[in-house]
Amino acid sequence: MFVGTERTRLLIDAGLSRRETFKRLANIGEDPEKLTAILVTHEHSDHVSGLVRIAKKLHIPVFLTRLTAPSIDWDGYAPKLEAFQAGAAFSIGEIDVRSFTIPHDAIDPVGYCVQAEGVKVGVVTDLGYMPDSIHFHLRGTNFLLLESNHDLDMLKVGPYPWSVKQRVMSRRGHLSNDVVSSFISEHLDSSTATLMLGHLSEHNNHPEIVRLTASQALQGRGLATNLVIAEPGKQSETFVF
Repeated sequence: MFVGTERTRLLIDAGLSRRETFKRLANIGEDPEKLTAILVTHEHSDHVSGLVRIAKKLHIPVFLTRLTAPSIDWDGYAPKLEAFQAGAAFSIGEIDVRSFTIPHDAIDPVGYCVQAEGVKVGVVTDLGYMPDSIHFHLRGTNFLLLESNHDLDMLKVGPYPWSVKQRVMSRRGHLSNDVVSSFISEHLDSSTATLMLGHLSEHNNHPEIVRLTASQALQGRGLATNLVIAEPGKQSETFVF
């Protein structure tokens, strides 16, 4: 995910190849060479597979937790690491960043809220459930990227081995559409102008199921929040605040 201001440009996670990442940045008129830093949420491959090659090419700071840093194979490269304790707040250029712990089966996974020019953006993917602490951190977000990983019925009859299904459904796995619907119904802040639901499973979910479930929850709250579904393999639209 790309978040930027006039003078500070951040890449949150780097799960795509360097070529694909640079292509997608170019598609939105952004020069990869102008990236300021990379933020990493956790070490799973779908979040860091392009990290080393991108960091090598740009040689910009990589922000990640102290426990996550040693888990990444840097392939002999000495990155500009900015390691922090999960829960820390810091600034990168003109963007204020706050990290917070999320429940997932990684070493030290975090979500982020970034804020600049009066706009707050929340990024929360890969978590098994939503504790009160996350509800607190997401208050006042203007834009929220939240995981809506799977449809429970599709997951149960899907192709994954039972052990993997148990992992996905666990409290350190991934959010189902139903859990996200409950969050929208009970906790989504009315300040959230745009809610993007992403990290959809290609095998155990469908964008239209996600859209229908979330839309019903938003309507039940009477919220005029703009709902966007980030479909697997497709570049999403951009948003300007």
